[in-house]
Amino acid sequence: MARVTVEDCLHHVPNRFALVHLASRRTKQLMKGSKPQVDAPNNKPAVIALREIAERRCRLPEGWDVTV
Repeated sequence: MARVTVEDCLHHVPNRFALVHLASRRTKQLMKGSKPQVDAPNNKPAVIALREIAERRCRLPEGWDVTV
């Protein structure tokens, strides 16, 4: 995947609100030392988080109510 877009990620989460929460949560995990689940050696943590969401490697936890 050359470039990750919001539209790529929105196929896997219910709305933009949920996407922001999931991406920020995963970005914080990556910044604290969590191992990336995708191969993206020169990307920043936020981009890696979005790539993981787009590739369905990172999902919303069960029971998260993110309806707006």
